[in-house]
Amino acid sequence: MRGRLAAAAIAIALAVPAKAADEYPTRPVRVIVPFEPGGINETGARIVTTQLSERLGKQFIIEFKSGAGGMVGTEYATHLPADGYNIAVISVANAVHPALYNLTYDLRKAFEPVALLLTSPNTLAVHPSFPANTVSEFIALAKSKPGDIQYASAGVGGSLHLGMELFRMQAGIELLHIPFRGAGPAAIDVVAGNTKAVMSSTSTLSPHIRNGKLKGIAVSAKARLPSEPNVQTFIEAGFPQYEATNWIGFVVPTGTPKFIVEKLQKEVSEVLELPDVQKQLENRGAIAEKLTGAEFGAFIDSEIAKWGKVVKDANVKPE
Repeated sequence: MRGRLAAAAIAIALAVPAKAADEYPTRPVRVIVPFEPGGINETGARIVTTQLSERLGKQFIIEFKSGAGGMVGTEYATHLPADGYNIAVISVANAVHPALYNLTYDLRKAFEPVALLLTSPNTLAVHPSFPANTVSEFIALAKSKPGDIQYASAGVGGSLHLGMELFRMQAGIELLHIPFRGAGPAAIDVVAGNTKAVMSSTSTLSPHIRNGKLKGIAVSAKARLPSEPNVQTFIEAGFPQYEATNWIGFVVPTGTPKFIVEKLQKEVSEVLELPDVQKQLENRGAIAEKLTGAEFGAFIDSEIAKWGKVVKDANVKPE
């Protein structure tokens, strides 16, 4: 008798999460984007959340909490309830922060990884008047005039700054860094012909390259991108070890019920397999990815270690 009662109790306990998973979500879900509107962090998240809203029958509402390169919004998300109705978007910027700042939170302890959504390779581009057309020509010119070539970035210590620093160290060249407040202003300054080079996300630079206002030199992808078919990869240029891409993913506050995390992982994975979603991301210079759970967690750890080393080796100091 006791055995049957125990078995029944276990069956009921197991059935409760299953029923709750079927019903989730029962109200709108908030998605915190720690950057200003308009970048790949928003557009990538919005493409995915639009699909989640349709599939799950409740709105996934994007809320912007920008400031301090993403730290303000990320810290804000650490204080939200771990109930499945709060999701945070993190990016490569979050992997850079621990090496530069004394944070009030530990990213890996504060959040549980749900899924990597996309990667957006960096592109090295120059003003059309710049005399280099390839990576080898760019390096030769830089070596002939050490520290003379100015390059723009989205700010000191940002992922785009470190992406150029990684290339600079691998190429053995000296460049002059000119920081701006954001990727958009940095690209515009190069389009205007003031600063001559820029390292930025493909989603930012592709429109300028397509209309001839910038000249693409190389892209940090494994193969040439449909959005930039005439731009060689760093691998083709002889830098197979160069890997510098923006990426975004979903995390939830630690303690979020496991059945909710698993449901979100399943739904996001299926969304990223949709041809229309992949096409929308491709048009923005991004690539749909599929890492969930432990895989995404390991990826975050590797990115924190990688960019921490770049910060140290390049002696980058926060402003």
